[in-house]
Amino acid sequence: MSDTSFNQDLIKSLLDDRKRDRLWRNIRFIVYVLFMAAFLSFLIPSPTITTKQPYVALVRMTGIIMPGQTFSARTVIPNLIDAFKDKQARGVVLLINSPGGSPVQASIIHDKIIQLKHQYHKEVIVVAEDMLASGAYLVATAADKIYVNPDTITGSIGVIMEGFGFTDAIKKLGVSRRVFTAGTNKDRLDSFLPLNPTDVAKVQDLLNEAHENFIEDVIDGRSGKLKGQRDELFSGDFWTGKTAAKLGLVDGTADLWTVLQQQFNVEHYKDYSVEPGLIAMLIRGTESALHLPDLGEVTSAPGLRAELG
Repeated sequence: MSDTSFNQDLIKSLLDDRKRDRLWRNIRFIVYVLFMAAFLSFLIPSPTITTKQPYVALVRMTGIIMPGQTFSARTVIPNLIDAFKDKQARGVVLLINSPGGSPVQASIIHDKIIQLKHQYHKEVIVVAEDMLASGAYLVATAADKIYVNPDTITGSIGVIMEGFGFTDAIKKLGVSRRVFTAGTNKDRLDSFLPLNPTDVAKVQDLLNEAHENFIEDVIDGRSGKLKGQRDELFSGDFWTGKTAAKLGLVDGTADLWTVLQQQFNVEHYKDYSVEPGLIAMLIRGTESALHLPDLGEVTSAPGLRAELG
């Protein structure tokens, strides 16, 4: 055997050994993490009420309303169902802190709260923190009462669609745009084509329709309580919690503890929005990593998004 062949075989053998070592180190690490997660889950029970005193069920809704986020229908609705099912709870409190987001997700959560209220006959009160705007306010209108901090950003009852136009940039770069469609309107709102009146009218119709749906939900949820003028309330503007109370958008200013004591006559709550354990997060991470995009979900208007805002 030549020296060259011997050296190559030696290098290959060393690399194979290193790969096997790395694989087993990874396996040992994963087993250790799973063991520790199971051990900690056993030692640290899920948060629950240890007192025999009366309490309410609490569900936290925080962040942007969007699929895949903590404030989404998929995440929030199971927590809502568990909270409403609690026969010992005197009511349900929704602690919300959100600037809004997806109109579809907000609408699904809103409708589910109403359905659960009728099914379980429990009073629902929203307590807002820093923000109760846009889609978050839509969700809140499903409750029986809404309370905010005097400085909570409240309202923003409107719909917005955002995007970018690159027509001038593509000309300066000397790039030619090639688009092939089946369907005369499939390339509507292409970021690399100039806007045309037909596209603008189409988008405006969509936004107006979504806005009207938003307005109807607010009027239904705040029936007999709104005090401001329609053009002012539904202009997409926002206010402090103190001003929102004067406009009838909320029922008053109060914090969580005040609401517990004055509205439910309790001092305790059971939190149904517990963060997932380590194992659940690992499983969820694996699920996300294995998810492949649907090639059928191709949009002709990249960068555009609509949201309640």
